[in-house]
Amino acid sequence: MADAQPFDSRDGVIWFDGAFVPWSDAKVHVLTHGLHYASGVFEGERAYGGVIFKMREHNQRLIESARLLGFEIPFTVEQIDRACVETLARQGFEDAYVRPIAWRGSEMMGVAAQQNTIHLAIAVWQWPSYFDPAQRLKGIRVDLAEWRRPDPRTAPSRAKATGLYMICTLSKHAAEQKGYADALMLDWRGQVAECTGANVFFVKDGALHTPTPDCFLDGITRRTVIDLARKRGVEVIERAIMPEELAGFEQCFICGTAAEVTPVSEIAQWRFTVGDLTKALMEDYEATVRPAAKAEVAAA
Repeated sequence: MADAQPFDSRDGVIWFDGAFVPWSDAKVHVLTHGLHYASGVFEGERAYGGVIFKMREHNQRLIESARLLGFEIPFTVEQIDRACVETLARQGFEDAYVRPIAWRGSEMMGVAAQQNTIHLAIAVWQWPSYFDPAQRLKGIRVDLAEWRRPDPRTAPSRAKATGLYMICTLSKHAAEQKGYADALMLDWRGQVAECTGANVFFVKDGALHTPTPDCFLDGITRRTVIDLARKRGVEVIERAIMPEELAGFEQCFICGTAAEVTPVSEIAQWRFTVGDLTKALMEDYEATVRPAAKAEVAAA
């Protein structure tokens, strides 16, 4: 959802290369390599009740994403973990979004920039719902994107790299201009891949079907949902899915750190119901990520 407050003029602090700076002072030069050549990686993490869900997994992936882009973040995963926790505390939020980002600096400007300093920043802000809450409850409407996820031989698809999101922005903007909340992207083979910022699942005959993540991120939330489904005894089938198969699925939902578990009511000409399994997994996910909910489940 759009936020009325610009992100460059908020209150608080941002952790920047090992020190806290006032939010409005966390700036980079216009000739930063990361801006011109997308040599940056990032993570999206969520805090619930003051606890960042699966923080270590996210920050390990951040480090691995940087390595896939050919640079090393000059902080250990333990240091990044501590910085995330302290930034959340300094911002004073219980429920919040946590954004670590690492990028090549401005010492060299050109395709090659092997001597550039590697920077790391961590910002925390409140981001209650990625989609309109009322629309989310009845299932969001999703378009079919024109742009496709590329062959993994053309880009490091296992990295959460800034440049890989360019086609996601294009696809989401096009969908929103037509009244949709998001867009489903196919891959270069014409198979169902993912939405612009979330993985996708379908329900048929009590089983979950989801695309094999061979050219897009195997999301941390995706793996969490698969574990929750299997704990319920639900069969999870990871496979190639063609768009014409969507007519045979009964339910659909997407998942990601920002999207959490969000039902889908339609994708282009295909329609889905917000069924019992989708609702159950929404509840299971909420109980997993929220410490208070965990305690209530344990006591039940």
